[in-house]
Amino acid sequence: MNKTLKAMVAALLVAVVTAACGSATPAASPAASAVATQAAPVTLQFASYAWQKATVDAHNKIVSDWNAAHPNITVKIVTVDVNSVHDKLLTTFQGGTAADIVHDESADIGGFSGQGFLADLTPLIPAEVKSDIPQGVWDTVTFNGKITGVPTILQTYSVFVNKKLLADAGVTLPTAAAPWTWDKFAQVSKQLTTADHFGVGWGLKSPAATVMSMSLNFNGLFFYNEGGKNVVKFGSAEQQVLKRIYDMAYADKSLSTTTLGQSGTEILPGFFGGKYAMIVGGNYVAQQMVEQAPAGFDWAMLPLLKGDTQAQSANPQTLSISAQSKNPKEAMQFIAYYMQASNLASVAIGDWLIPVSTSAGKAVTTITGGKNSWDVNVASAPSLKLAPFQILDAYAQWKSQIAQPAFQQYFGNKIDLATVGTQLIDGWTKVGGK
Repeated sequence: MNKTLKAMVAALLVAVVTAACGSATPAASPAASAVATQAAPVTLQFASYAWQKATVDAHNKIVSDWNAAHPNITVKIVTVDVNSVHDKLLTTFQGGTAADIVHDESADIGGFSGQGFLADLTPLIPAEVKSDIPQGVWDTVTFNGKITGVPTILQTYSVFVNKKLLADAGVTLPTAAAPWTWDKFAQVSKQLTTADHFGVGWGLKSPAATVMSMSLNFNGLFFYNEGGKNVVKFGSAEQQVLKRIYDMAYADKSLSTTTLGQSGTEILPGFFGGKYAMIVGGNYVAQQMVEQAPAGFDWAMLPLLKGDTQAQSANPQTLSISAQSKNPKEAMQFIAYYMQASNLASVAIGDWLIPVSTSAGKAVTTITGGKNSWDVNVASAPSLKLAPFQILDAYAQWKSQIAQPAFQQYFGNKIDLATVGTQLIDGWTKVGGK
């Protein structure tokens, strides 16, 4: 052997002997160490009710990018019907077939948390995710001291206007500094009502969420804790929004009663066709405006209506981890990736909702430049707060089985306000509320 070859052999023998003797100096290469510690492949099911095309596309891209970068942790989307989220999730929880990651909303996960279906995420949430979201929003997903959902995007209920019809009537648009009160809204609605169109179209086919949230404008809480027990009350504050909507429809006749039985999506063609000068709906309607409005249709979303305040309930969409999941750490890794500013911004823009994190909010403003009322949308975030009903285990059942039909009957002019109150109060007992 020449000297070089001998040196190489000697070095190899030293390395082998050192490794065999358990030297304190690591002998394995980084690549070898990675192979040795590499976890077994994991597949995570992600149950999502995203339904708007732009949001579905955003979800698909996030999952695709994640899978490409994490070949050992594959995420697969399981589509859930947006109209039956609670029932579908309950069925999978009870049947032991729940997805690892569950897309829901804070007002719904309280009951699932109380039943033990959702994992406590408190020790799993990365510090950077925790600090990027206001504590007030975290409060909406904290039940009995446990965080059971990571909040993502927020909805408001807002007024949208046909700017041309308002300009023709000499109506000046409100500003963030001087928003419309409910009284002003009713006055303008009456002013805009003509033989050709109504002042307002309002799709209230499923009115409970809208009424419960907007009632906070008048401090209408519905739920009060008395002696450690939660009770339903239906006083003047709780009646304000219901009565104002009813009066616009049946007294002023400035709100189309036909729209009261329609969904927010179903009233859009009438809005585009000039049948309603204004409509009220979730801020997500703006996405459909962009996609469906005819060329030249000039619209705007207004600042939140004001009663005593502009407050509405902060009921964010959430990402939870099923208590049945065998891979909670990996599931949280994906959720943290989903919450990155650029990813959450894409979801928020797709659904036209407000991102909960500070970084994603800035990203949305930068990406959109504030156009199409995005400046108004993001600016409404400080008005959103935790409502008492959001932390009650039986609320979701009470909302769907009691409040929803009671409000529907009232807006259909089939029962009076007193009967609504009786149904709400008695219904809380029927669903086992406490």
